Amino acid sequence: MPQTQPTPTEIQAEVHRLLRAIRSRRARVTVIGQGYVGLTVAAAAADAGFSVMGVDLDEARIRSLSNATLVVPGVDETLFRAAVESQRLSFTAGYEVSGESEVVLICVPTPVTNGAPDLSHVKAACADLAVNLTAGTLVVLESTTYPGTTDEVVCPILERSGLRPGEDFFLAYSPERIDPGNRVFGMRNTPRIVAGTTDDALRLAVAFYEHLVDSVVPVSSPRTAELAKLLENTFRHVNIALVNEMAQLCHDMSIDIFEVVDAAATKPFGFMPFYPGPGVGGHCVPLDPTYLAWQVRRDAGRRFGLLEQAQDVNEGMPNYVASRIGEALNDVDKPVKGSKILVLGVTYKPDVGDVRESSSLRVMEVLYRRGAQVRFSDPFVDEARFDEGSVASSKLTEGAIREADCVVILTPHSTYDLDAIARLASLVFDARNAYNRPLPMNVVSL
Repeated sequence: MPQTQPTPTEIQAEVHRLLRAIRSRRARVTVIGQGYVGLTVAAAAADAGFSVMGVDLDEARIRSLSNATLVVPGVDETLFRAAVESQRLSFTAGYEVSGESEVVLICVPTPVTNGAPDLSHVKAACADLAVNLTAGTLVVLESTTYPGTTDEVVCPILERSGLRPGEDFFLAYSPERIDPGNRVFGMRNTPRIVAGTTDDALRLAVAFYEHLVDSVVPVSSPRTAELAKLLENTFRHVNIALVNEMAQLCHDMSIDIFEVVDAAATKPFGFMPFYPGPGVGGHCVPLDPTYLAWQVRRDAGRRFGLLEQAQDVNEGMPNYVASRIGEALNDVDKPVKGSKILVLGVTYKPDVGDVRESSSLRVMEVLYRRGAQVRFSDPFVDEARFDEGSVASSKLTEGAIREADCVVILTPHSTYDLDAIARLASLVFDARNAYNRPLPMNVVSL
């Protein structure tokens, strides 16, 4: 631990030493948390030429990754393979390696518990890191969180090391921007927002991320970067709610919502198309806006009315979709209770094996509670679990399709043969606009 305060000259000498190590890729990197965010950035850093150690407390996950087995949904397999084959990416369940690294990235979950941000994983990671933190280290928080977390939560915990921020170590924030399954925008070509608690920290963080992405966007403070991340997903949440409520109005007025959106999208300015569905899911859109709504209530003493209304709309969509399925069955003289319903797709988005916050599961749960015989088929999921029980995945055979009273498309994976499904099924409910217009006679759209 330092006994005397370093002089400005000594601090700049340390900054330049670390900057040279980063620019030459000699800096050793530790990534704490090997979920889809941490593993993606670890693989990207290794692919960029850094020596990287991925840390996770899940020993089973570490064993699998160490054996080059990709067990984390949402991670680009090509990127992972390249990193492993380069032999620059290793894995461990111990935090001790962080003391040997010049760059440490914190990529742990930030869930919502009882309607409030849960920073327990961030706090635990920082506490463990503080035990091993050494002078001359750049620490970057990547986890999505509310404005003030880097300065008010992370920094004080790291100071328990006896090291001083901006003098002995450098602290920055750079929110992840990973869209699992996106074939157009990946880690490399998605601009990265970066903020530092000091000018030196910003300079070092920018230098590091310039190796990983094509475009780095420096901003003035971690609070700005933290709020920018929340704005991105709040924007999506609110617009999805708008089009979900519009879908309900269109149904009442016998208008095709998808035709409406496509027509509006021909306007070359001032409009961005969003499409309705059974709700919102995944790691970001359902949860990140809750951080913002919580902080507005805490710090401003008022509600974020528009956002909270959007949350109400999206949370109600699984019930609405289940009711629409009931209407479709009723139109062919079949009640929901006792009907055989085959659900296609239970992950939160197509072609990604992630069921976190999946609205498809909530639709299944509602149908199950209403007495339907619910089965599902999903190439990425073996078992669907919800409060009332669990259902094992079924093979998507011709017999299973013919036997169902209604085939419900909730997540349209590219592996599904939609033409064959429409040909074999007696009734199809399409909640995601999987079919092109005009619809087959036995297909009912949301």
